[in-house]
Amino acid sequence: MNNTYNKIIEIINKYDSFVITTHVNPDGDAIGSELALARLLKDLGKNVKIINHSATPDYLLFMLNYDKEILQFNPEEHLKLISNADVIFTLDLNSLNRTKSLENYIRESTAVKICIDHHEFPENFYSLSIIDTNSASTGELIYYLIKKFNLKLTYNYALPIYVAIVTDTGSFKYERTTPELHKIAAELLEAGVIPKEVHHNVYEQGSLNRIKLLGKTLNSLEVVGDNKIAYMVIRRKDLQETDSKEEDIEGFINYTLSIKDIEIGLLFFELKNGFKTSLRSSSKIPVNKLAAEFGGGGHFFAAGLRMNNINIDEGIKLIIPKAKEYLKKYL
Repeated sequence: MNNTYNKIIEIINKYDSFVITTHVNPDGDAIGSELALARLLKDLGKNVKIINHSATPDYLLFMLNYDKEILQFNPEEHLKLISNADVIFTLDLNSLNRTKSLENYIRESTAVKICIDHHEFPENFYSLSIIDTNSASTGELIYYLIKKFNLKLTYNYALPIYVAIVTDTGSFKYERTTPELHKIAAELLEAGVIPKEVHHNVYEQGSLNRIKLLGKTLNSLEVVGDNKIAYMVIRRKDLQETDSKEEDIEGFINYTLSIKDIEIGLLFFELKNGFKTSLRSSSKIPVNKLAAEFGGGGHFFAAGLRMNNINIDEGIKLIIPKAKEYLKKYL
């Protein structure tokens, strides 16, 4: 791993023009990692742009230093930036199709492609990678890269890294929360991060519309599989009726595991042409393997999948029986 970090440092020192991107519907780890890496590159005198398929979720905008620190991809405005980049970093994803509208342009680019991620089963699209499935977040890996440059860990780096770690560990409650991770968190606090302020911005600034959508989502809750599987359904009409956006569902899946004895939690979200599902496990069920049965992936305790050209109700009829099989197999 150290050798790979050293190679990335050599590439950063060698080249001048960088583009950073992440997956569709970015979360705190994705945005936080991008901001920390971009700020590192700028401090090193590099030309860098963050360009994403999706808009930055409202609850993460507090981390930005200025309005256009992160750009939403527009081919007419940004294609030349991608085609002229010396290096393209892809963060918090291991399959290039997760960049959606940027995918083909990145594949066609002659730039050095560097992937920094912590998910299993990566696609081999990169020139160089740091993929550590033992890390709690991609932000943690960016932290180590910054430390390799022997730069002072300022608040400008610390805030996005802290948000990346907090959001991807469920506020330090998931499996990969280690003593070392708490030591990193302590260093981030020493750099000026205030946990109460981060928690307030990330978790306590939901709109009235989002709360109304949550109410509809909780009302859809079903418990099956001998009371060990809980699932909820969000339909497109629910968004319309509450004037909500897809990003507003962030964190809803966690309510499924708040029920006693639930082993698998599922959240089905209807798309224009199909649906996507978030999966969670409370103990022994590898939901990443369950997701892989339908073309998805993720971590042991948290995973996701997306299916196109299939009705959400048909999808539920496919996935719930398979989830029941996993109960019998792993419990």
